[in-house]
Amino acid sequence: MRHDDPRLPTSPGFWRSPLRGTWFTSVLGLVLLAGITVLFVTGLVSYAAYNPNLAPVNDQTPDKGVLGFYLFSWPTNPYWLYRLTQGLHVTLGVTLIPVLLAKLWSVVPKLFTLPPARSLAHALERISLLLLVGGGLFEFTTGVLNVQLDYVFPGSFYPLHFYGAWVFFAAFVAHAALKTPTALRAVRQRRRDEAELAAPRPDTATVSRRGALWFVGGASLLLLVTTAGQSIGGALRRTALLAPHGGADPGSGPDGFQINKTAAYAGIDARATGGEAWRLVVTGRDGRTVRLSRTELLRLPLHSAALPIACVEGWSTSDQWWRGVRLRDLAALVGYDGDPPDVLVESLQLHGAFRRAALRANQVADPRSLLALQVNGEDLSPDHGYPARVIVPAAPGVLNTKWVARMTFGDL
Repeated sequence: MRHDDPRLPTSPGFWRSPLRGTWFTSVLGLVLLAGITVLFVTGLVSYAAYNPNLAPVNDQTPDKGVLGFYLFSWPTNPYWLYRLTQGLHVTLGVTLIPVLLAKLWSVVPKLFTLPPARSLAHALERISLLLLVGGGLFEFTTGVLNVQLDYVFPGSFYPLHFYGAWVFFAAFVAHAALKTPTALRAVRQRRRDEAELAAPRPDTATVSRRGALWFVGGASLLLLVTTAGQSIGGALRRTALLAPHGGADPGSGPDGFQINKTAAYAGIDARATGGEAWRLVVTGRDGRTVRLSRTELLRLPLHSAALPIACVEGWSTSDQWWRGVRLRDLAALVGYDGDPPDVLVESLQLHGAFRRAALRANQVADPRSLLALQVNGEDLSPDHGYPARVIVPAAPGVLNTKWVARMTFGDL
């Protein structure tokens, strides 16, 4: 059977949709040009928020080398920073899925063009397209699975998504540099077809290209409406039908706000958190150590802060009213009376990621950074970290360690 047989995808006659054309593809491509650029930047920002250069317990990405050139100490102001950047990253990523799929559909005939390489330059272009298409599908797929807390892929999400993003974006930049001028001309001049994209013998049209774009836009709008509420929080969370819900409905009342990890999932034994058994071990300068019961912590000066919790999956809570002991006051108890240092926080959690987390000195020093004992006027519930948890402005949710057992202050 010849490769130009119309029954084969290698034949131009196989692809007969009248929608394919330079103008249609260019519109979709320009939307992705802006959207994917924002996704890449907010993704890097999200990675920086984990303070990966601070300590090995935070860094899930070994041997990043020069790819970590942009990393910086994550700030605590504004306190809603991570909620904004990660909410934008996840919501925009989900919203762009129909655009990405439509763009891939519009150019799929080119993937079957024969011969596969007419020259060295053409071969390099085809390889870059494989990296572009494969990288895009990989990044969007792993991102959606992570949002849904469905870790079916091998290995840790963090290095997979991090390295995949760099491979995909490098191919994306090369492709954009080659195709953006053509796309801009096509949109300005409203060129509707081109031999390499338009079907040579198209079927009768049942919808216009503009109609198809409206359909894609409507699908994106639907995903936006059913996703954005998870990062906005409050009553709008009920519209976030695609958001992860982390198990049971959190209910109402002081502890009625979103969680991902329950005490049962983390293996927290109620006997270990009881008043007679639990002690917070705080270690600092020259090995100085204090052991504090919850009653003793409640006797220390207590402070309050209104802060949200924002997670890598894109969901966040509204501001909750936390009350507890400032981290910098705990540092002072073990010899750091001036500027406090970094801290390593360890949890009673028995399994799962982020049983330990490191915080930078600027996070410890912020007066809103607390070892929280209460939330919204009541003691923490077991699922929210009883007997004590960390809450830090602008930090990713997993760095706000629950069921805290030990804190070690010092340079990490």
